[in-house]
Amino acid sequence: MGGALIRTWTSVAPARRSSSTIRFVEGSGLPYREGMYRNRYAGRTFIQPSAGLRHRGVTIKLNPLREVVNGKRLIVVDDSIVRGTTTKRIVELLRRAGATEVHVRISAPPIYHPCFYGIDTQVATELIASTHTEPQIRDFIDADSLGYLSIRGVLAALELPYERFCFACFDGNYPEPVPYDAGSRKFVLEEEPAPPKVPAT
Repeated sequence: MGGALIRTWTSVAPARRSSSTIRFVEGSGLPYREGMYRNRYAGRTFIQPSAGLRHRGVTIKLNPLREVVNGKRLIVVDDSIVRGTTTKRIVELLRRAGATEVHVRISAPPIYHPCFYGIDTQVATELIASTHTEPQIRDFIDADSLGYLSIRGVLAALELPYERFCFACFDGNYPEPVPYDAGSRKFVLEEEPAPPKVPAT
């Protein structure tokens, strides 16, 4: 995906390592150094049930290397923005470590819709792209700029047809019907069962 992003965004200074970051570096020719230490024993932060736990999780999971980022203009390449709180915290940590600019590039389209096929994303109102414009998201995460890869860009990178993939969380075209009241039914299987009714005697 990073290769497709390079064709749109040409100034790259990666801050953390990922396959998309590597493709950014290969395509741009800019130098790459590890800008954040990643705790590989920390789990995914976006699935934590509260903002406080997600905030603490990012702090434990990612730690900027001041000697690398201090005084630098950075582009952070990440795979997605769900609620925006994790990305906001990453930008905050990098600025605190001395980065003069932080530009964010996402190697996927904005996530507008919840997933019903195994990825624990939230109801639409908790997905930042469904309630904010791209400039509003940029301001929320406090980035100097923000860019996403489009669905067309994803397909161009993969060189495969749209029909081979599920893009429901990006465009709302679910392969199978989903409940209309998705917000109230998403966690129906996780709810405590109602106690059995005792017949009157």
